[in-house]
Amino acid sequence: MAILSGISGSASIDPNSKSGQSQVKLEEDLNRFLNLLVTQLKNQDPLDPLDANEFTSQLVQFASVEQQILQNANIEKLINIQQSSQVSALVNFVGMTVEATGQQVPLENGEAKFSYTLGSNVNKTTISIVNSSGLTVFSTEAESSAGRHEYTWDGRDKSGNAAPEGSYTVIVSAQDRDGNLQNVEHTVFGRVTGAGADSGQVTLFLGDIEIPLLDILGAHETKTAEGETVN
Repeated sequence: MAILSGISGSASIDPNSKSGQSQVKLEEDLNRFLNLLVTQLKNQDPLDPLDANEFTSQLVQFASVEQQILQNANIEKLINIQQSSQVSALVNFVGMTVEATGQQVPLENGEAKFSYTLGSNVNKTTISIVNSSGLTVFSTEAESSAGRHEYTWDGRDKSGNAAPEGSYTVIVSAQDRDGNLQNVEHTVFGRVTGAGADSGQVTLFLGDIEIPLLDILGAHETKTAEGETVN
């Protein structure tokens, strides 16, 4: 925006950011305004010229909007810097095992571990493991007492065959004596394979599962089947 960029330095705004997109829109609006203004000046009545105060006021409004866009761009930069710092810190989680709220669980090395918490009115509990295609590959009855329970699926499907490693969804269905569904709280465990940030949200990766940082409940060193710690 040549007429205003000298005021705000808007040329430094990332064109791919939200502020950059707003800047492009403002430039288009300003160009239309200037073209209309030039046309009006060419065709104005010399005996009744245009009021300079009116279009000056509109130019001031454009400048004010651009200043706001610049402020938003600076805020976006600060957020990006903060996110980059958080992601750098989260690199320390890579290789560790975390527990997080949610129902997507990774099957790795023939194991997928999760927990479920029940209320006091549960009479029957069923665990179902669903693959990415929405098919139930495994189901079993489970503990129905009140409180928290942990379960480790051995990766075998209903036929006893080893299921492919990857992301699965665990669904714990709890019913009371009358068959009414009861609330169930799920958590999942998995080894962190990476970290990233997207659209203002910092996440950890458990394979191809993205877990928001706010959903992480705890972390500990990953141990192999022999009990050794994985660094």
